Amino acid sequence: MADTHHHQHLPEHAEDGKATSGIGVRRLSEDESTWLENQLSEVAAERHRSSERSFVAADLADRVLENLSADDRVVLTLIDGEDASVKEVAELTGWSESKVKVQAFRARRRMRAAVEKLLGSRPTLSEAK
Repeated sequence: MADTHHHQHLPEHAEDGKATSGIGVRRLSEDESTWLENQLSEVAAERHRSSERSFVAADLADRVLENLSADDRVVLTLIDGEDASVKEVAELTGWSESKVKVQAFRARRRMRAAVEKLLGSRPTLSEAK
């Protein structure tokens, strides 16, 4: 069935963009237009920065994970990466829940050490001054 009145609720517009009936609609002033363009530009820039940070973080995580054991990678990926529960990881791996908890604890400790080692070659802020 065709909808013959799908735009009846919208006001009609004159050539200058102002509403001729219904709810008043007007064009943006120059200041409003500039402000809106700046806001949209800032949102786009932040999305780009956020995407770039995510890419860098994923790359760093991959570099660190590749240096860990297979068991460490599995437990960290499932628990921290995919939000699997200890019980779910135990079922997937055949490990006891206690082993999953201990493995995750130790894997996080080894991962922190690997990150510190990776970052250790960079000068700290106080050393760069």
